[in-house]
Amino acid sequence: MLLEVNGMKSSYGRIEALHGIDVQVGEGELVALVGANGAGKTTFLRALSGVQPLTNGEIRFDGADITKSKPQARVKQGISQVPEGRQVFGPLSVEDNLRLGAYRRRGADTDADLERVFETFPILKRKRKESAGTLSGGQQQMLAMGRALMSNPRLLLLDEPSMGLAPLLVGEIFNIVQMLREQGTTILLVEQNAFQALAIADRGYVIETGRIVLTDTGENLINDEKVKAAYLGL
Repeated sequence: MLLEVNGMKSSYGRIEALHGIDVQVGEGELVALVGANGAGKTTFLRALSGVQPLTNGEIRFDGADITKSKPQARVKQGISQVPEGRQVFGPLSVEDNLRLGAYRRRGADTDADLERVFETFPILKRKRKESAGTLSGGQQQMLAMGRALMSNPRLLLLDEPSMGLAPLLVGEIFNIVQMLREQGTTILLVEQNAFQALAIADRGYVIETGRIVLTDTGENLINDEKVKAAYLGL
């Protein structure tokens, strides 16, 4: 397994948000973590990235214990997160936003990586000199994903990539996620849109109030009666 999370607990003050999470992601897999608002999805990703402290548990990445590693060290090791709400640098150009994604790769020739991002997101190439703040919501989501890819991640963490987007754009974003997976990128997708996330996932986890309550293949979870009733509106 590329990523192994064992017994992860995390708290906000006296309130425990994660109650012993176990999650695994294999090399080349697309794994979805789905659940309602407030279930602990974003807290889980923040803990993986190192910006949310653990109170108990262990995180192993490619066999190494990174539980106490700083966020910048995790990026250097190959973990890159696309944050909820995109969080692009509005006043900077699209190209500058992308190049900032490679800030840990000092001395590296990033021009080839930039071109690969432009091939994946052609609209960003057309708008490379424009301010990121002038982009639409969907284009900003593509920019945030492209920025994360500039770090050449071994594991890409996606936090609610469909949030706030029109239905047509949601479909486009999920098509891009699936394409990245087909190109060999290992992805952990955290998403409230359970149906579309599980439809493209190799495996999935369902989280409720800080606990994993179900895990199976994406296809089996879509067909699970409990998941249908609670998350798919079926």
